[in-house]
Formats: sequence, C-alpha cells, structure tokens
Amino acid sequence: MITSSEPLARLYSVIPAGGIGSRLWPLSRADAPKFLHDLTGSGQTLLRDTWDRLVPLSGEQRIMVVTGRAHRAAVEQQLPELADPNVVLESEPRDSTAAIGLAAAILQLREPGVIIGSFPADQVIKGDGLFRSAVTEAVAAADAGYIVTIGIQPTEPAIGFGYIKSAAALAIDGAPTALAVDSFVEKPSPEVAEQYVAEGNYLWNAGIFIARADRLLAEIEAAEPELHAGLMKLAEAWDTPARGAVVDQVWPRLKKIAIDYSVAEPAAAAGKLVVIPGQFEWDDVGDFASIAKLHSGGRKSNLAILGDGARVLADSSSGIVVSHTGRMIALIGVEDIVVIDTPDALLVTTSANAQKVKAVVDALKLSGSSDVL
Repeated sequence: MITSSEPLARLYSVIPAGGIGSRLWPLSRADAPKFLHDLTGSGQTLLRDTWDRLVPLSGEQRIMVVTGRAHRAAVEQQLPELADPNVVLESEPRDSTAAIGLAAAILQLREPGVIIGSFPADQVIKGDGLFRSAVTEAVAAADAGYIVTIGIQPTEPAIGFGYIKSAAALAIDGAPTALAVDSFVEKPSPEVAEQYVAEGNYLWNAGIFIARADRLLAEIEAAEPELHAGLMKLAEAWDTPARGAVVDQVWPRLKKIAIDYSVAEPAAAAGKLVVIPGQFEWDDVGDFASIAKLHSGGRKSNLAILGDGARVLADSSSGIVVSHTGRMIALIGVEDIVVIDTPDALLVTTSANAQKVKAVVDALKLSGSSDVL
C-alpha cells in the first residue's frame, strides 16, 4: 500500500524485456536477445545496466520485469535482487501495450494510485543524474494526470529512431521543462530527418512512458476496449491460484499493438501527452553501426573489437568486429565494415547497411532456417 503522497515515492519502475533485437543478428537470438548482452564493454548486460539505473529512483523492491517464459532463468540470474512477485512472464510476445498494460493493471490492483514508469531493457544511457532529473519531472507531470514520455535532443539526423514533434511549454508543478506533444512521427528518410533536426522542435522517441496506472489503463480502454478487458481479467487472477489457467486462456488472444499507437498517439491528439526533453546521452543500440559508434566515440577511423578472445588483425580498416569463435579475422583496407562471427552464423555488411539486417532475419524465417534464429 502506498503511504506517501510524494509522486516519486509512488513510482514503480517496469522493465519490458522482450524482443530479439533482429537488427543485431546473429549476435542477438531468440534464446539470447539483445538485453542479455554486454554491448558497451561495461562488463554487464544491458538489462543489468537498466536495473542499476532504476534502483536509485524506485528501490529494488519497486521494479517489475516483464519478459518471456523462456528468459526467466537468465533474467533472474542477471537480477538476483528481483522480487518474485515482480516477475511477469509472457507465454508469447504480444507487443508493448500488452506487456506494459498488464504490469499497470497488476500494480494498480495492488497499489491504487501507483505511478508506473516503463523503461526498455536494452538501451544505453549515460549521465545518471540527468536521467534521474528527467524522470523526476516526468513523474510530477504524470501525477498531474498526463501520459508522459521522455524525448532526446537529436545530435544528428538519425533515421533509425522515431521522432516526437513537440509544441508549447506547459505549466506543471515539478516539471518546468514539460512540453505538449503535437504528434509522434515514424522513422523518417534521411532528407526528412535533416529537416526535423533543422526545425529544432523534434526529439528522438526514447520509448520511455510514465503515467498513473489508472490513467494509462483508461487510455488503453478508450482505444482498445477488448484488449483492456483481457488485461484486467489477467490482473484480477494474477495473485491468485487461477493465474495459470487464465493466462493460458486470455494471453494468446490479446491484440498485438505497440503502446505508441494504442496510447501515445491518441493521447497526443487529445492534448493529454507531454514530453520531458532528456539531456542525458541515449542510444537504443538498434544496429551494429550504433554499437561501433559507441565504441569509437563517434570517430569513423576506429575499429571496434568485441568478444572474449576475439582475434583480429586489421590494416587501414574501420567499423566493428564481434567474434565469439576464436577464429582469426584479418581485415585489409575496408572501411565501416561490420563482421559478426558466431559459431553457426557469419554476418558481413557495412555500417551504412546495418539497418537492413532485419530483412536477413525475415528471409531466414521464410526459408525455415529457424536453427540460426
């Protein structure tokens, strides 16, 4: 039961840990998705980094992880402090509205008035103080009744991210930088991305959402009433012996829809969505080009080498090599190369084509080559 009226004391962090990170194949697989890898050289997985970032805000006992049944053991190994009631297992992926909505419904029944923050498990964030400042503002705006997201000031006309078009500044106690959201924009073309950056009122969509659980559920109910009904049925059974049977009955029938479409876009159209501009460094490490950039400090002249025991001989080459085989890899005179060497699959591409790796995964699915997925 919530005992404090302070908004931040009512925050419950939710970490959706799903998806396979198909643009990072063959490193990221169904049984070892992106969030279970160390992509920064920190010595920790992205999931563990996310947990450590949230503990100062929520405390260890107020963090919930939503993940697939197949990943439970790996998640609990990474997060031994994770309380058992805060592990929510999906029998199969149903997209972000189902994952975040179920967490919101469970927590609202446990703690009426709770504020939830959804923080993806697979992002790289630097500047913890700036991150906490942005979340604190977002929680204050959520307490005022808004659906809140955090946007990142673009540093380049990136085409791998969605964008948020911001509007007027809002007067919200505790959230001095809050801006109204005009609209969410899909990943743009290079020309359109350059236009967005030049205009100055577009932010990268970091995929972070913060809201009172009851407000979030009300938005889901308005946009997707059948999905909302299913989530509430699941939540009502969650802390009872009936959970297993209800999950097996209800979960597979839930509509697959991203929270951007079910909640964020309708809330923006109704003037109920605000964005807090985050000043921290952020990357969703969505492809190998972004990983190479993380390790080179943005310089194209470097060759990033990852993997225990990686053996690489390079001459006049740049890009990234990830090796988990111990095989000798020699590179001569190649720029912005991407080499991902695993025991059963080898990927060779360039940084410019890194976003196209997902198409390879789609082709492998169609060909029936599920053994390497």
